[in-house]
Amino acid sequence: FSTDPAGYHRCAAMSDTPTPLLPAEYLALMARGVSVIVASANAARVPSLMRAVGSHVADGGHQVTVYVSRSQASQLLDDIASTGQVAVVFSSPASHQTLQLKSRQVTLRAMDLGDLPILQRYRESMEQEVGAVGFPPTFTHAMLAHRIDDVVAIVFRPEQAFDQSPGPRAGTPL
Repeated sequence: FSTDPAGYHRCAAMSDTPTPLLPAEYLALMARGVSVIVASANAARVPSLMRAVGSHVADGGHQVTVYVSRSQASQLLDDIASTGQVAVVFSSPASHQTLQLKSRQVTLRAMDLGDLPILQRYRESMEQEVGAVGFPPTFTHAMLAHRIDDVVAIVFRPEQAFDQSPGPRAGTPL
């Protein structure tokens, strides 16, 4: 709603495209395919975390999918399944620009064939990101190694977002 000079409330036109959840600079960071760390905790608040092997942002940031290797992230997946909570950090290795998202609206699903191009693009992007700080593609391949039949998609709707870039704004809610 917006209010006109006469004080009447006006409803904005409905659109099939949701309003972006995050500022454009953060959506661009996420879409670029930067380093992604996924975390949760069990009922006793003992943390678990794992590096993602891929990510995808849809609907202007209203839906985010991160991919992990089930065999490497079993505790993390158990914690997400039992608590329904996830925190995900996106960070550029070269600039350290960092974004943290939190959610209690999480779904776990098996990877499907439609996810393959997303994982491929992510690996290629990470080769460039990690290459910018001096590491060869073989390093990135090893870091993101996984079996396709072992990949799990973690799909969530962000509820909280924080600028976690080093500096005076670190921890600032977005």
